[in-house]
Order: sequence, then C-alpha cells, then structure tokens
Amino acid sequence: MRGTGGRLPLAGAALLLMAGCATSEEWTTWKQNPAHFASGDHLKFSMKNAPGSSPRVSREDLEAARAQNWWGRPITVRQEELLER
Repeated sequence: MRGTGGRLPLAGAALLLMAGCATSEEWTTWKQNPAHFASGDHLKFSMKNAPGSSPRVSREDLEAARAQNWWGRPITVRQEELLER
C-alpha cells in the first residue's frame, strides 16, 4: 500500500480538470465520433480557425467538410467572406 495515498488525490484532480474542459454538447459530439477530427484536412482547418480568431474559410474547405462529414462547432461566414485560393 506504500505510495497509493498520493495517487487518489492526483487522479481526482485530473478528473476535475478534464471535466471542466468540455461542455455537455462537446462531450456528446465526442462520444458519437471515434476521433477528435474527421481527417487531416479537418485538423488543419481547425488549427487555422482557432476560437477567437477571424474565420478563414475557402470553397475547398466547404467541399472537404461536406465530403468528409466534419463534426464539431460550426464556423459560419457570409458568401462574400469566402476565400479564393
């Protein structure tokens, strides 16, 4: 039993920190999908469009999102804001 006394509080703290990082909607989305991102394109798109930044969306991004069934919090832009690559 030596050394187990510190593990329980550490595990409890880790659970508390993890529970505070996602909303119930995000947990539901993550439970429905086997991975955090649908594809490498989805990962790249999410990294360049971090929360709080100005969205940069191209028509290719829209096509990839439809074809690969991306999930998560949607980013909306007006038609005139779409980037041409």
